[in-house]
Amino acid sequence: MAWVMRNRVTVGLLAVVVVAAYVFYWAANDIAPSMYVSAWGYAIPLVLAALVGVIGERSGVVNIGIEGQMLIAAFAGFFTAAATGSILVGVLVGVGSGLVAGAFLAWTTVRWRMDQIIAGVVLNIVATGITSFYYTPGKILPGVIPNLDIPVLQDIPLVGEVFFSGRSWIATVAILAAIGIHLLLFHTRWGLRTRAVGEYPSAADTAGINVERLRLVNVTIAGSLAGLAGVYLSMDASSSFERGMTAGRGFLALAIMIMGAWRPLRAFAMALFFGFVNAVASQLQQSGLGVDGEPSGFLEWLLAAVTSPQILATLPYVAVLVVLGLAAGRVRAPGAVGQPYVKGDQ
Repeated sequence: MAWVMRNRVTVGLLAVVVVAAYVFYWAANDIAPSMYVSAWGYAIPLVLAALVGVIGERSGVVNIGIEGQMLIAAFAGFFTAAATGSILVGVLVGVGSGLVAGAFLAWTTVRWRMDQIIAGVVLNIVATGITSFYYTPGKILPGVIPNLDIPVLQDIPLVGEVFFSGRSWIATVAILAAIGIHLLLFHTRWGLRTRAVGEYPSAADTAGINVERLRLVNVTIAGSLAGLAGVYLSMDASSSFERGMTAGRGFLALAIMIMGAWRPLRAFAMALFFGFVNAVASQLQQSGLGVDGEPSGFLEWLLAAVTSPQILATLPYVAVLVVLGLAAGRVRAPGAVGQPYVKGDQ
């Protein structure tokens, strides 16, 4: 009860959103279920990628290279599975490549103290170059990532249908990762130490915490989540690999992380919001809104312009910019984020 009172605004807002979601689900049962399913499908890699950013920045390291980590993992996982005929091997290689990319970013930014933004940009450029140069068309997967239906939970109206039925196990991992990382960050010794090195590393060092080692480990391990997001994109969501298929999702994940105030569960909620806006945009494109034939006046021309597929496709990104604008000044990044730490500095 005390927790509810301290977070009454968040709880109240969550209650309103849940009620509205169920009302829309029952009132528009012909389109709402597919929209919700589409929204969660789009949000899954964003959740995983946003958690990568949360872990990194809570540790004091900016990870601009999430996009590159995801792209490398998508490439490695897909082509390994196609070459070996094993989905499991492909998933393991994809996650492993995410770890390697995370280790590269960690080593260059923490041990070599390279500018964190530049290191992330380098990772993105290298990932784009490698995956484009070695891309081979015509490869197919030997199967699909198995679905995981959760007993009891899958029978809950709306929630079960969207989250716990007919989804690959990666979707379940994304949910568990968001909950688990929240608990670890705010209710364990590791979480306390991670937040300490992200806020005031010199004080953490004085308390006996090895700042450099913790940052190295956290950023490296977080790369496995980016790897899993990339594997999902190429081996589940599309079952194919295309050049640049991450399509800016790594950068969107960073925006989601900021909108979520560097908190895992809030980032999860913002990823769902973005996924839903994307589903709404897709639904509007399919509904055939617009003007038939050539516009005959200014109002018809304006309607045709606003409802064009190109404009509707930008709706999710416009929504992100609006929410980021509203969040500006209301959320605060970890105090030492982006700052390399040298033992003895104050």
